[in-house]
Amino acid sequence: MATAVAARAKGKPLLEIKGLSQTYAKAAADDLLVLEGVDLTVRDGEIVGLLGRSGVGKSSLLRIIAGLTRPKSGEVRWRGRPLAGPSEGIAMVFQSFALFPWLTVLENVELGLEPLGVNSAERRSRSLQAIDLIGLDGFENAYPKELSGGMRQRVGFARGLVMQPELLLMDEPFSALDVLTAETLRTDLIELWSEGKLPLRSLLLVSHSIEEAVLMCDRILLIAGNPGKVAAEIPIDLPHPRNRNDEAFRELVDKVYGRMTNPSGPADKPKAQSAGMDLVLSEVSTNTLAGFLETLAAEPFKGKADLPEIADELTMEIDELFPIAETLALLKLAEVDRGDIRITAPGRRFVESDVDARKKIFAEQLLATVPIVALIRRVLDERPSHRAPYRRFSEELEDFMSEEFAEETLASVVSWGRYAELFSYDEQAQAFSLEDPE
Repeated sequence: MATAVAARAKGKPLLEIKGLSQTYAKAAADDLLVLEGVDLTVRDGEIVGLLGRSGVGKSSLLRIIAGLTRPKSGEVRWRGRPLAGPSEGIAMVFQSFALFPWLTVLENVELGLEPLGVNSAERRSRSLQAIDLIGLDGFENAYPKELSGGMRQRVGFARGLVMQPELLLMDEPFSALDVLTAETLRTDLIELWSEGKLPLRSLLLVSHSIEEAVLMCDRILLIAGNPGKVAAEIPIDLPHPRNRNDEAFRELVDKVYGRMTNPSGPADKPKAQSAGMDLVLSEVSTNTLAGFLETLAAEPFKGKADLPEIADELTMEIDELFPIAETLALLKLAEVDRGDIRITAPGRRFVESDVDARKKIFAEQLLATVPIVALIRRVLDERPSHRAPYRRFSEELEDFMSEEFAEETLASVVSWGRYAELFSYDEQAQAFSLEDPE
Protein backbone atom coordinates (compact mmCIF):
# COMPACT_ATOMS: atom_id res chain seq x y z
CA MET A 1 0.00 0.00 0.00
CA ALA A 2 0.98 3.65 -0.21
CA THR A 3 3.48 4.94 2.33
CA ALA A 4 1.75 5.92 5.54
CA VAL A 5 1.49 9.62 6.31
CA ALA A 6 3.19 10.00 9.67
CA ALA A 7 2.77 13.73 10.11
CA ARG A 8 -0.33 15.51 8.91
CA ALA A 9 -0.01 19.26 9.10
CA LYS A 10 -3.44 20.50 8.12
CA GLY A 11 -2.83 22.27 4.87
CA LYS A 12 -4.26 23.09 1.50
CA PRO A 13 -7.78 22.14 0.52
CA LEU A 14 -8.34 18.73 -1.02
CA LEU A 15 -12.08 19.14 -1.52
CA GLU A 16 -13.97 22.40 -2.06
CA ILE A 17 -17.72 22.72 -2.45
CA LYS A 18 -19.43 26.02 -3.23
CA GLY A 19 -23.12 26.79 -3.61
CA LEU A 20 -24.13 23.15 -4.01
CA SER A 21 -27.82 22.30 -4.32
CA GLN A 22 -29.52 18.97 -4.97
CA THR A 23 -33.06 18.00 -5.88
CA TYR A 24 -34.87 14.71 -6.36
CA ALA A 25 -37.65 14.26 -8.87
CA LYS A 26 -41.16 13.59 -7.56
CA ALA A 27 -44.09 12.18 -9.45
CA ALA A 28 -46.75 14.76 -10.31
CA ALA A 29 -45.14 17.41 -8.13
CA ASP A 30 -42.29 19.88 -7.96
CA ASP A 31 -38.84 18.41 -7.42
CA LEU A 32 -37.86 17.94 -3.78
CA LEU A 33 -35.00 20.25 -2.75
CA VAL A 34 -32.80 18.32 -0.29
CA LEU A 35 -29.62 20.45 -0.25
CA GLU A 36 -29.32 24.18 -0.86
CA GLY A 37 -26.30 26.49 -0.98
CA VAL A 38 -23.87 24.08 0.68
CA ASP A 39 -20.32 25.39 1.15
CA LEU A 40 -17.60 23.25 2.72
CA THR A 41 -13.90 22.51 2.53
CA VAL A 42 -11.89 19.44 3.56
CA ARG A 43 -8.19 20.16 4.02
CA ASP A 44 -5.19 17.93 3.89
CA GLY A 45 -4.63 16.12 7.19
CA GLU A 46 -7.96 16.42 9.00
CA ILE A 47 -11.02 14.44 10.00
CA VAL A 48 -14.19 16.37 9.26
CA GLY A 49 -17.59 15.31 10.58
CA LEU A 50 -20.96 15.99 8.95
CA LEU A 51 -23.39 15.91 11.84
CA GLY A 52 -27.14 16.18 11.64
CA ARG A 53 -30.42 14.40 11.94
CA SER A 54 -31.74 11.88 9.45
CA GLY A 55 -33.23 13.42 6.34
CA VAL A 56 -31.14 16.62 6.18
CA GLY A 57 -29.13 15.42 3.18
CA LYS A 58 -25.86 14.18 4.72
CA SER A 59 -25.74 10.94 2.74
CA SER A 60 -26.85 12.74 -0.43
CA LEU A 61 -23.93 15.13 -0.02
CA LEU A 62 -21.51 12.25 0.48
CA ARG A 63 -22.73 10.49 -2.66
CA ILE A 64 -22.13 13.67 -4.67
CA ILE A 65 -18.58 13.89 -3.31
CA ALA A 66 -18.04 10.23 -4.19
CA GLY A 67 -19.12 11.00 -7.75
CA LEU A 68 -22.08 8.62 -7.54
CA THR A 69 -24.63 11.35 -8.28
CA ARG A 70 -24.47 14.80 -9.87
CA PRO A 71 -25.65 17.92 -8.03
CA LYS A 72 -28.41 20.10 -9.42
CA SER A 73 -26.17 23.15 -9.20
CA GLY A 74 -23.01 24.38 -7.55
CA GLU A 75 -19.33 23.55 -7.77
CA VAL A 76 -17.41 20.52 -6.47
CA ARG A 77 -13.63 20.71 -6.88
CA TRP A 78 -11.19 17.92 -6.05
CA ARG A 79 -7.57 19.06 -5.76
CA GLY A 80 -8.52 22.25 -7.57
CA ARG A 81 -10.25 20.58 -10.52
CA PRO A 82 -13.98 20.11 -11.16
CA LEU A 83 -15.27 16.74 -9.98
CA ALA A 84 -17.46 15.20 -12.68
CA GLY A 85 -17.66 11.60 -11.48
CA PRO A 86 -15.85 9.00 -9.38
CA SER A 87 -12.24 9.95 -8.65
CA GLU A 88 -9.32 7.60 -8.00
CA GLY A 89 -8.42 9.73 -4.98
CA ILE A 90 -11.76 9.23 -3.21
CA ALA A 91 -13.18 6.03 -1.72
CA MET A 92 -16.27 5.36 0.37
CA VAL A 93 -17.25 3.09 3.27
CA PHE A 94 -20.99 2.54 3.42
CA GLN A 95 -23.40 2.25 6.34
CA SER A 96 -24.28 -1.33 5.40
CA PHE A 97 -21.56 -3.94 5.01
CA ALA A 98 -22.54 -4.58 1.35
CA LEU A 99 -20.32 -7.65 1.03
CA PHE A 100 -20.84 -10.31 -1.61
CA PRO A 101 -21.72 -13.46 0.38
CA TRP A 102 -20.30 -15.84 -2.25
CA LEU A 103 -16.85 -14.21 -2.13
CA THR A 104 -14.18 -14.64 0.53
CA VAL A 105 -12.81 -11.72 2.54
CA LEU A 106 -9.83 -11.48 0.20
CA GLU A 107 -12.01 -11.63 -2.91
CA ASN A 108 -14.37 -8.95 -1.53
CA VAL A 109 -11.44 -6.62 -0.87
CA GLU A 110 -9.80 -7.30 -4.24
CA LEU A 111 -13.00 -6.69 -6.17
CA GLY A 112 -12.70 -2.91 -6.44
CA LEU A 113 -9.23 -3.13 -7.98
CA GLU A 114 -10.24 -5.21 -10.97
CA PRO A 115 -11.97 -2.40 -12.92
CA LEU A 116 -8.81 -0.30 -12.47
CA GLY A 117 -6.75 -2.88 -14.37
CA VAL A 118 -4.55 -3.78 -11.40
CA ASN A 119 -2.85 -7.10 -12.12
CA SER A 120 -3.60 -10.18 -10.04
CA ALA A 121 -0.37 -10.22 -8.05
CA GLU A 122 -0.67 -6.55 -7.02
CA ARG A 123 -4.38 -6.94 -6.22
CA ARG A 124 -3.54 -9.78 -3.85
CA SER A 125 -0.61 -7.96 -2.26
CA ARG A 126 -2.51 -4.74 -1.67
CA SER A 127 -5.58 -6.56 -0.39
CA LEU A 128 -3.61 -8.68 2.08
CA GLN A 129 -1.92 -5.54 3.44
CA ALA A 130 -5.31 -3.84 3.87
CA ILE A 131 -6.77 -6.91 5.60
CA ASP A 132 -3.81 -7.07 7.96
CA LEU A 133 -4.00 -3.34 8.69
CA ILE A 134 -7.62 -3.44 9.82
CA GLY A 135 -7.05 -6.48 12.05
CA LEU A 136 -8.40 -9.41 10.03
CA ASP A 137 -5.16 -11.24 9.29
CA GLY A 138 -5.99 -14.94 9.21
CA PHE A 139 -9.53 -14.46 7.90
CA GLU A 140 -8.60 -13.97 4.24
CA ASN A 141 -10.40 -17.13 3.13
CA ALA A 142 -13.43 -16.76 5.38
CA TYR A 143 -16.87 -15.96 3.93
CA PRO A 144 -19.03 -13.08 5.25
CA LYS A 145 -21.45 -15.49 6.97
CA GLU A 146 -18.55 -16.67 9.15
CA LEU A 147 -17.81 -13.14 10.41
CA SER A 148 -19.34 -11.01 13.13
CA GLY A 149 -20.89 -7.64 12.28
CA GLY A 150 -17.77 -5.80 13.40
CA MET A 151 -15.53 -8.04 11.32
CA ARG A 152 -17.72 -7.54 8.25
CA GLN A 153 -17.47 -3.79 8.66
CA ARG A 154 -13.69 -4.11 8.94
CA VAL A 155 -13.80 -5.78 5.54
CA GLY A 156 -15.70 -2.72 4.32
CA PHE A 157 -12.90 -0.49 5.62
CA ALA A 158 -10.28 -2.69 3.96
CA ARG A 159 -12.17 -2.46 0.67
CA GLY A 160 -11.97 1.33 0.89
CA LEU A 161 -8.33 1.45 1.97
CA VAL A 162 -7.14 -0.92 -0.74
CA MET A 163 -8.04 1.78 -3.28
CA GLN A 164 -5.27 3.91 -1.71
CA PRO A 165 -7.51 6.99 -1.55
CA GLU A 166 -6.43 10.39 -0.36
CA LEU A 167 -9.92 11.05 1.03
CA LEU A 168 -12.01 8.32 2.66
CA LEU A 169 -15.74 8.99 2.93
CA MET A 170 -17.57 7.18 5.73
CA ASP A 171 -21.37 7.12 5.73
CA GLU A 172 -22.40 6.27 9.31
CA PRO A 173 -20.06 3.25 9.24
CA PHE A 174 -20.74 2.24 12.86
CA SER A 175 -24.52 2.63 12.97
CA ALA A 176 -25.29 -1.02 12.09
CA LEU A 177 -23.09 -2.32 14.91
CA ASP A 178 -23.80 -2.94 18.58
CA VAL A 179 -22.47 -0.35 21.03
CA LEU A 180 -19.36 -2.24 22.18
CA THR A 181 -18.32 -3.36 18.69
CA ALA A 182 -18.77 0.16 17.33
CA GLU A 183 -16.67 1.59 20.16
CA THR A 184 -13.86 -0.89 19.50
CA LEU A 185 -13.85 -0.16 15.79
CA ARG A 186 -13.86 3.62 16.33
CA THR A 187 -10.96 3.32 18.77
CA ASP A 188 -8.93 1.15 16.41
CA LEU A 189 -9.54 3.48 13.49
CA ILE A 190 -8.47 6.59 15.42
CA GLU A 191 -5.41 4.80 16.73
CA LEU A 192 -4.34 3.87 13.20
CA TRP A 193 -4.99 7.44 12.05
CA SER A 194 -3.08 9.01 14.96
CA GLU A 195 -0.09 6.71 14.40
CA GLY A 196 0.00 7.56 10.69
CA LYS A 197 -0.73 3.98 9.63
CA LEU A 198 -3.71 4.80 7.41
CA PRO A 199 -2.64 5.62 3.86
CA LEU A 200 -4.98 8.60 3.72
CA ARG A 201 -4.76 12.37 3.61
CA SER A 202 -8.20 13.08 5.15
CA LEU A 203 -11.43 11.52 6.39
CA LEU A 204 -14.98 12.80 5.95
CA LEU A 205 -17.41 11.16 8.37
CA VAL A 206 -21.21 11.33 8.26
CA SER A 207 -22.75 10.79 11.69
CA HIS A 208 -25.90 11.43 13.70
CA SER A 209 -24.10 10.81 17.01
CA ILE A 210 -22.78 13.92 18.73
CA GLU A 211 -20.37 12.00 20.97
CA GLU A 212 -19.01 10.03 18.03
CA ALA A 213 -18.32 13.24 16.10
CA VAL A 214 -16.59 14.89 19.08
CA LEU A 215 -14.61 11.70 19.72
CA MET A 216 -13.24 11.41 16.19
CA CYS A 217 -13.24 14.72 14.34
CA ASP A 218 -11.06 17.82 14.09
CA ARG A 219 -14.02 19.87 12.86
CA ILE A 220 -17.76 19.30 12.93
CA LEU A 221 -20.06 20.79 10.31
CA LEU A 222 -23.67 20.88 11.46
CA ILE A 223 -25.99 20.05 8.57
CA ALA A 224 -29.42 21.41 9.34
CA GLY A 225 -32.67 22.63 7.88
CA ASN A 226 -35.05 21.53 5.21
CA PRO A 227 -33.43 21.71 2.70
CA GLY A 228 -30.07 20.91 4.29
CA LYS A 229 -27.22 23.37 4.49
CA VAL A 230 -24.11 23.91 6.63
CA ALA A 231 -25.54 25.72 9.63
CA ALA A 232 -22.45 25.93 11.85
CA GLU A 233 -18.83 24.83 12.13
CA ILE A 234 -17.37 23.72 15.46
CA PRO A 235 -13.62 23.06 15.85
CA ILE A 236 -12.61 20.19 18.16
CA ASP A 237 -9.23 21.14 19.62
CA LEU A 238 -8.59 18.02 21.68
CA PRO A 239 -5.65 15.62 21.25
CA HIS A 240 -6.19 11.93 20.51
CA PRO A 241 -6.99 9.66 22.24
CA ARG A 242 -9.98 11.48 23.72
CA ASN A 243 -11.64 10.61 27.00
CA ARG A 244 -15.43 10.89 27.12
CA ASN A 245 -15.25 11.69 30.84
CA ASP A 246 -12.85 14.62 30.51
CA GLU A 247 -14.41 17.97 31.35
CA ALA A 248 -13.24 19.50 28.08
CA PHE A 249 -14.85 16.67 26.11
CA ARG A 250 -18.16 17.03 27.94
CA GLU A 251 -18.10 20.79 27.42
CA LEU A 252 -17.72 20.30 23.67
CA VAL A 253 -20.57 17.78 23.60
CA ASP A 254 -22.71 20.30 25.48
CA LYS A 255 -21.70 23.00 23.00
CA VAL A 256 -22.77 20.91 20.02
CA TYR A 257 -26.11 20.07 21.67
CA GLY A 258 -26.57 23.76 22.41
CA ARG A 259 -25.91 24.79 18.81
CA MET A 260 -28.34 22.18 17.52
CA THR A 261 -31.13 23.18 19.90
CA ASN A 262 -30.72 26.97 19.90
CA PRO A 263 -33.47 28.31 17.64
CA SER A 264 -32.02 31.83 17.59
CA GLY A 265 -28.52 30.73 16.62
CA PRO A 266 -27.01 29.53 13.37
CA ALA A 267 -27.63 25.85 14.05
CA ASP A 268 -30.70 23.82 13.20
CA LYS A 269 -33.95 25.52 14.08
CA PRO A 270 -36.20 22.82 15.53
CA LYS A 271 -39.10 21.94 13.29
CA ALA A 272 -41.50 22.45 16.15
CA GLN A 273 -40.65 26.15 16.54
CA SER A 274 -42.71 27.22 13.51
CA ALA A 275 -45.95 28.98 14.40
CA GLY A 276 -48.29 28.22 11.50
CA MET A 277 -49.47 25.64 9.02
CA ASP A 278 -45.89 25.09 7.87
CA LEU A 279 -45.28 23.25 11.15
CA VAL A 280 -43.87 19.78 10.41
CA LEU A 281 -44.54 17.34 13.23
CA SER A 282 -42.38 14.36 14.15
CA GLU A 283 -44.00 10.99 14.76
CA VAL A 284 -43.53 10.57 18.51
CA SER A 285 -45.91 8.42 20.52
CA THR A 286 -47.73 9.81 23.54
CA ASN A 287 -46.29 6.94 25.60
CA THR A 288 -42.79 8.10 24.68
CA LEU A 289 -43.61 11.72 25.53
CA ALA A 290 -45.09 10.71 28.88
CA GLY A 291 -42.15 8.45 29.73
CA PHE A 292 -39.65 11.17 28.89
CA LEU A 293 -41.51 13.72 31.05
CA GLU A 294 -41.63 11.26 33.93
CA THR A 295 -37.87 10.68 33.65
CA LEU A 296 -37.21 14.42 33.50
CA ALA A 297 -39.39 15.10 36.55
CA ALA A 298 -37.87 12.32 38.67
CA GLU A 299 -34.46 11.91 40.30
CA PRO A 300 -31.73 12.74 39.47
CA PHE A 301 -32.98 15.47 37.12
CA LYS A 302 -35.79 16.97 39.22
CA GLY A 303 -37.29 18.78 36.25
CA LYS A 304 -34.12 20.03 34.52
CA ALA A 305 -31.43 18.19 32.57
CA ASP A 306 -28.65 18.66 30.09
CA LEU A 307 -29.72 16.92 26.91
CA PRO A 308 -26.45 14.92 26.77
CA GLU A 309 -27.06 13.63 30.30
CA ILE A 310 -30.63 12.54 29.72
CA ALA A 311 -29.59 11.07 26.36
CA ASP A 312 -27.02 8.94 28.18
CA GLU A 313 -29.59 7.96 30.80
CA LEU A 314 -32.05 6.81 28.13
CA THR A 315 -29.36 5.59 25.65
CA MET A 316 -30.74 7.82 22.87
CA GLU A 317 -29.09 9.27 19.79
CA ILE A 318 -30.12 12.66 18.43
CA ASP A 319 -32.57 11.16 15.93
CA GLU A 320 -34.53 9.75 18.87
CA LEU A 321 -33.94 12.52 21.42
CA PHE A 322 -34.51 15.71 19.42
CA PRO A 323 -38.01 14.88 18.10
CA ILE A 324 -39.12 14.14 21.67
CA ALA A 325 -37.59 17.31 23.10
CA GLU A 326 -38.94 19.46 20.26
CA THR A 327 -42.44 18.02 20.56
CA LEU A 328 -42.52 18.64 24.29
CA ALA A 329 -41.29 22.20 23.66
CA LEU A 330 -43.96 22.71 20.99
CA LEU A 331 -46.69 21.55 23.39
CA LYS A 332 -45.19 23.75 26.13
CA LEU A 333 -44.81 20.73 28.38
CA ALA A 334 -41.07 21.47 28.49
CA GLU A 335 -38.64 24.20 27.45
CA VAL A 336 -35.46 23.59 25.44
CA ASP A 337 -32.66 26.14 25.43
CA ARG A 338 -28.97 25.80 24.53
CA GLY A 339 -28.74 22.10 25.25
CA ASP A 340 -30.89 22.11 28.41
CA ILE A 341 -34.45 20.88 28.87
CA ARG A 342 -36.77 21.98 31.70
CA ILE A 343 -40.23 20.79 32.59
CA THR A 344 -42.93 23.48 32.57
CA ALA A 345 -45.89 23.93 34.90
CA PRO A 346 -48.26 22.12 32.47
CA GLY A 347 -45.66 19.39 32.10
CA ARG A 348 -45.43 19.01 35.86
CA ARG A 349 -49.23 18.82 36.14
CA PHE A 350 -49.25 16.19 33.41
CA VAL A 351 -46.74 14.00 35.27
CA GLU A 352 -48.64 14.29 38.55
CA SER A 353 -52.07 13.55 37.04
CA ASP A 354 -54.05 10.36 36.46
CA VAL A 355 -54.84 9.05 32.97
CA ASP A 356 -58.01 11.08 32.37
CA ALA A 357 -56.48 14.32 33.62
CA ARG A 358 -53.40 13.74 31.47
CA LYS A 359 -55.59 13.43 28.38
CA LYS A 360 -57.34 16.69 29.23
CA ILE A 361 -54.04 18.56 29.72
CA PHE A 362 -52.67 17.10 26.48
CA ALA A 363 -55.81 18.17 24.61
CA GLU A 364 -55.55 21.71 25.92
CA GLN A 365 -51.90 21.99 24.90
CA LEU A 366 -52.58 20.52 21.45
CA LEU A 367 -55.37 22.95 20.67
CA ALA A 368 -53.32 25.90 21.91
CA THR A 369 -50.07 25.10 20.11
CA VAL A 370 -50.71 23.02 16.96
CA PRO A 371 -52.71 24.95 14.34
CA ILE A 372 -53.66 21.94 12.22
CA VAL A 373 -55.18 20.22 15.27
CA ALA A 374 -57.21 23.32 16.09
CA LEU A 375 -58.35 23.54 12.46
CA ILE A 376 -59.48 19.90 12.34
CA ARG A 377 -61.45 20.26 15.55
CA ARG A 378 -63.05 23.53 14.40
CA VAL A 379 -64.09 22.06 11.04
CA LEU A 380 -65.58 18.99 12.74
CA ASP A 381 -67.47 21.15 15.24
CA GLU A 382 -68.90 23.37 12.50
CA ARG A 383 -70.04 20.67 10.07
CA PRO A 384 -73.48 19.15 10.74
CA SER A 385 -72.11 15.67 10.03
CA HIS A 386 -69.10 16.25 12.27
CA ARG A 387 -67.00 14.53 9.61
CA ALA A 388 -64.28 15.73 7.23
CA PRO A 389 -62.06 13.85 4.76
CA TYR A 390 -58.35 13.39 5.33
CA ARG A 391 -57.67 15.04 1.97
CA ARG A 392 -59.24 18.29 3.19
CA PHE A 393 -56.36 18.74 5.65
CA SER A 394 -53.53 17.11 3.69
CA GLU A 395 -54.15 19.56 0.85
CA GLU A 396 -54.09 22.40 3.36
CA LEU A 397 -50.67 21.29 4.61
CA GLU A 398 -49.29 20.67 1.11
CA ASP A 399 -49.57 24.39 0.43
CA PHE A 400 -46.77 24.80 2.99
CA MET A 401 -44.73 21.58 2.86
CA SER A 402 -43.98 18.49 0.79
CA GLU A 403 -46.43 15.63 0.47
CA GLU A 404 -44.19 13.40 2.56
CA PHE A 405 -44.01 15.92 5.41
CA ALA A 406 -47.77 16.43 5.24
CA GLU A 407 -48.30 12.69 5.66
CA GLU A 408 -45.83 12.54 8.56
CA THR A 409 -47.50 15.51 10.23
CA LEU A 410 -51.02 14.11 9.88
CA ALA A 411 -49.90 10.72 11.19
CA SER A 412 -48.83 12.50 14.38
CA VAL A 413 -52.05 14.51 14.47
CA VAL A 414 -54.17 11.34 14.20
CA SER A 415 -52.27 9.63 17.01
CA TRP A 416 -52.23 12.63 19.33
CA GLY A 417 -55.85 13.60 18.61
CA ARG A 418 -57.05 10.09 19.41
CA TYR A 419 -55.13 10.04 22.69
CA ALA A 420 -56.50 13.45 23.68
CA GLU A 421 -60.02 12.34 22.62
CA LEU A 422 -60.35 15.44 20.44
CA PHE A 423 -61.48 13.47 17.39
CA SER A 424 -61.47 10.02 15.83
CA TYR A 425 -60.04 8.85 12.53
CA ASP A 426 -61.44 6.11 10.28
CA GLU A 427 -58.51 4.63 8.33
CA GLN A 428 -60.74 2.77 5.88
CA ALA A 429 -62.87 5.80 5.05
CA GLN A 430 -59.91 8.17 5.43
CA ALA A 431 -62.02 10.61 7.40
CA PHE A 432 -61.89 12.49 10.70
CA SER A 433 -64.98 12.61 12.93
CA LEU A 434 -66.18 13.41 16.42
CA GLU A 435 -67.52 9.89 16.81
CA ASP A 436 -65.78 6.53 16.97
CA PRO A 437 -65.85 4.81 13.53
CA GLU A 438 -68.29 1.93 13.14
